[in-house]
Amino acid sequence: MRITMVGTGYVGLVTGTCFSNTGNQVTCLDVDQAKIDMLKRGGCPIYEPGLEEMIRRNARAGRLHFTTDAQAAYASAEIIFICVGTPSDDSGEADLRYVLAAADDIGRAIEAAPGDTGGPVEERRAKIIVVKSTVPVGTNEKVRERIAARTAKPFRMASNPEFLKEGAAINDFNRPDRVVIGCDDKGTGDRLRDLYEPFVRQGNPIFIMDIRSAEMVKYASNAMLATKISFINEIARLCEAYGADIDEVRRGMCSDSRIGNKFLYPGLGYGGSCFPKDVLACINMGTASRTDTPLLRAVHDVNQQQRRAFIAKLDEHFTGSLAGRTIAVWGIAFKPGTDDVREAPSITLMQHLLDRGAAVRAHDPVAHATCRQIVGDEPGYFDDMYEALEGADALVVCTDWDEFKHPDLDLLRSRMRHAVVFDGRNLYRPEAMAEAGFIYYSVGRKPITTPSAQATVHI
Repeated sequence: MRITMVGTGYVGLVTGTCFSNTGNQVTCLDVDQAKIDMLKRGGCPIYEPGLEEMIRRNARAGRLHFTTDAQAAYASAEIIFICVGTPSDDSGEADLRYVLAAADDIGRAIEAAPGDTGGPVEERRAKIIVVKSTVPVGTNEKVRERIAARTAKPFRMASNPEFLKEGAAINDFNRPDRVVIGCDDKGTGDRLRDLYEPFVRQGNPIFIMDIRSAEMVKYASNAMLATKISFINEIARLCEAYGADIDEVRRGMCSDSRIGNKFLYPGLGYGGSCFPKDVLACINMGTASRTDTPLLRAVHDVNQQQRRAFIAKLDEHFTGSLAGRTIAVWGIAFKPGTDDVREAPSITLMQHLLDRGAAVRAHDPVAHATCRQIVGDEPGYFDDMYEALEGADALVVCTDWDEFKHPDLDLLRSRMRHAVVFDGRNLYRPEAMAEAGFIYYSVGRKPITTPSAQATVHI
């Protein structure tokens, strides 16, 4: 099939590349000339394991193309996927300006294309416009109206929400748990089913439903996962208050098959480009429809409180005075396997430290450049995780990258001014940290404030 992806961000680039890998002719369209030039040279504007090599392979094979020429990209396409950003505005409402701008362009392109304005042949050739961006319920109708206002020629609409985890997006696309397609007619559903058939041969389902339900599936899914994260973090705070151990509590509760163990790990709360935005969008959909959403409001509030509660541990340890302290930070990205720092807890923490006069020495395997775009050059960025520790009064672990899970504790302690660790991901056993001579704070577990007397602590 001939496919055009509108937007070469995370969703558009991964989706388009994977479609080209199954033999489709894919054109990726973007207004950013620098990004398109990078892609044409074989580069990749985002970090996603395996993506850059797949882009190069399919581009060399002549199946994957990149352009800023909207008219040409739309003219040849049978299916057009809208994959542009829908960021939250100041009120938390999804900003649809880029989706609707794409709809305007598509409508003008359809109108300018040669061909009749009606009849059975034109109906069969009608382009399918697929909204893949995460959008509030009812957005497909707005897109349809914007396109129809610019052309009398036939076209078809569909919703196809994405379910890609950053750091595992290629595997998620190639082996999806499910594919969700919202459409109004059987022909559109059949075409999109054919497109996705190569990816579900392991037997996972393709659900074809009405458009509004498909739009809601993505929000409902992300809101549920965010709820699980906020729930376990609230339980973790209760564990700290009553001297229970969240690790033991989690083991006991997750053995219940009705509960399971996915997304029930305590930490610093959720971040990234999806969960914060989608929870707020659900809350705003409730406001717009006069439907109260107290549970989702609580999910959002608990997530924000979790960051503040962890930061409060640093403030309390240093008796409210961080000025002049040096704090090392391991992990900046909101999760391992990505350079995405949007809504990352690490950003909130580093800004707090800097605002209070502390020096920050940060290390992340891939996220230094994206962090600089938000926080600037004030933190020190170090390519070596142990170099970031030099002279630190404390280490804060914000992201559970694999290389942080079994550090050389003797080297870690020798590089630091004080052997104090704030572990926001519960990577280490408290007993092991105590034996190694560390003061140790984690999430939902008793702090270690008196290291083993046998340990030699470097002060």
